Amino acid sequence: MNRMRLWISAAIIAFVILVAFALSVPHTRDLGPESASIAPAATVPTVALRDAFKNGTHTITGSVETPDACTTVSASASVSGSASNTEGILVALILESDSCVCLQVPTRADFKTTVSAPAALPITATVNGSIASTTPS
Repeated sequence: MNRMRLWISAAIIAFVILVAFALSVPHTRDLGPESASIAPAATVPTVALRDAFKNGTHTITGSVETPDACTTVSASASVSGSASNTEGILVALILESDSCVCLQVPTRADFKTTVSAPAALPITATVNGSIASTTPS
């Protein structure tokens, strides 16, 4: 008789554990609309620029915040507008993530590029094709 009580007690405890587990696990209907389809908006970092003009050449230096220290920055500058009417200078920055294991701490990365253009042209910057806001450095 003692063994029978032990088995009944074990069955009751197992049943209580299974019911508590089933009630505590969230169900897919409780999560709301599918959250995987909502992608977080990619933010374009602010680019700090400094322009030095000498003998018809702009030397543009600056920095941009990267997601980690392993991200490399490549910069190129071009004159925007038509051949007869230059409207400004476009600095295109490409951020490329390295495949190594890196601590995900935002880091400032420096860049430098040159372009031949007339003096006093406005400078705009893009990061991976998206227009970025610029600040003087």
